[in-house]
Amino acid sequence: MANLKDIRIRINSVRTTRQVTSAMKMVSAAKLKKAQDDVEHVRPFVGKLLEVANFLGMSVDNVSERFAVFRVSQKGKVLIVPIASNKGLAGAFNSNVVKETELLLKGRFAGQEVDVLPIGKQLTKGFASRGIAVVGNYNDLLDNISIKSVSDVASQIASDFCSGKYREVHFVYNEFVNAAVQNVVTTQMLPLSLLDDDKECKYCDYIVEPDKATVLEAIVPQVINSKMYSIILESLASEHGARMTSMHKATDNATELLGDLQLQYNKARQAAITNELIEIVSGAEALNS
Repeated sequence: MANLKDIRIRINSVRTTRQVTSAMKMVSAAKLKKAQDDVEHVRPFVGKLLEVANFLGMSVDNVSERFAVFRVSQKGKVLIVPIASNKGLAGAFNSNVVKETELLLKGRFAGQEVDVLPIGKQLTKGFASRGIAVVGNYNDLLDNISIKSVSDVASQIASDFCSGKYREVHFVYNEFVNAAVQNVVTTQMLPLSLLDDDKECKYCDYIVEPDKATVLEAIVPQVINSKMYSIILESLASEHGARMTSMHKATDNATELLGDLQLQYNKARQAAITNELIEIVSGAEALNS
C-alpha cells in the first residue's frame, strides 16, 4: 500500500486538476451561450439568402456560363477545408474532423487530386501525425472571427475556384445540435447548387430591379461569405459545447477519484496507527517480561 505522503500528494494533485476543469467548464458554458445565440441568429439569414440566390439563379439564362461560381467542371483539383479548433481539451471534437477528412481522402476522393486547407492548429497537428499533407492553413482566422476576416478567406477560396484551380470546394466541420451533441458534416461550398423543385416559387410576385442577373451578381459574394461565416459559427458553438461537456465529465471523474483516494488515505492512516499501537504494546510487554 502506498505511504501517506504519496497519497496526500495525489489528493492535492487531483484537487488542483478538478479546480482547473471546473473553471474551464464554466468558461466554456459562458462562451457557449453567446456562440449559440450567434448561430441561431445567422441560420435564418443564410437560409433566406440561399433561397433568393437559388430563385435568381434559376431565373437567369445560362447562369453557369455567366457566373463561374455555378459552373460544374471535371477539370481542376478538389479542395477540402476542415474546420476545428486551435485548442484541445474538447473531447473528440478535433479528432472527429480529422477522421472524417481522412475518410474522404481514402473513399469519395480516392485517386483524385485533393488539397487540404485546414482551419485550426489541432487539425494541422492531427494531419501531420497521420501523414496527410496540407497546402497551408488559416489557423489565425480563429483568433479573431469576424465577417470581415471570414470574407477575406472566402473571397480567396472563391477566386481559386473561379480561376479553375479547383472544381469543387468542400467544408468539413462540426454542426451544432446542442451542448452535448455535435455532428460532423461535409458540405459543398462551391460550385453553388441550384435546387429546381416543383414547389410554388415564393419570390415570383417580386419585381427585381434593375434585373435578376445584376442582383444575382451583387449577392453571390454575400452568399459565399455568409455561408462560410455560418459554418465557422457552427464549429465555434460546437467547440464550446464539446469542451464544456468534456470538462464536466473530467470534473466528475476527478471528484470520484478524489473520493477513492481519500478512502485509501484513511485506510492507510488507520493501518499506520494500528501498527504504531501494536509496536507500543509489544514494547511495553517486552519491558515487563
